[in-house]
Amino acid sequence: MNEPDKRKGGSKLARSETVTVRLDPKLRYLAELAARKQRRSLSSYIEWAVEDSLAHVTLREDMHSRTSVGEEASYLWDVDDADRFAKLALRYPDLLTHDEQVRWKLIRESGLLWRGRYGANDKWSWEVKEDGLLYDRLREHWATFCAVADGSRGAEDLPTWQKTKPTSYGAPKPPAKSSTGFDDMDDDIPF
Repeated sequence: MNEPDKRKGGSKLARSETVTVRLDPKLRYLAELAARKQRRSLSSYIEWAVEDSLAHVTLREDMHSRTSVGEEASYLWDVDDADRFAKLALRYPDLLTHDEQVRWKLIRESGLLWRGRYGANDKWSWEVKEDGLLYDRLREHWATFCAVADGSRGAEDLPTWQKTKPTSYGAPKPPAKSSTGFDDMDDDIPF
């Protein structure tokens, strides 16, 4: 009978990452006291404190409203890197690093990734807006956009799209109208 492997960890539902933080002695001591008061470990207290602080960090503010990181958390978080990046770039482009701005420019300029239409000049046009992004295509080509943005691949590797409206060269032309009104009559009637 096989014994279950006891070396495997517990639940994989809440994966966390280890982050090293540097605290000055006074702050560490006070954080330890606060953790004791809440009957938590120091690391659990720090995680709680960071999460609690998200409600106090303002992402956007105008005369009528204020939006915090905590309020936007459910929109901004996604398990998929490409989706998470696009959501941040669409709503808060001012928070992008320089490298992320380069990647976002490539994405914004790719007609393959956006809903659009062929305009009067028969050229594909689109608007960069939240409901216009085709997330499945972004995910499919994410690695390429990242590689081109960081310089490890060239721009020629970016995906392409039909930039001008396709013409139907192989389609039959409609028959020309005759002056008699009998458009499809054959000259050689077999009777």
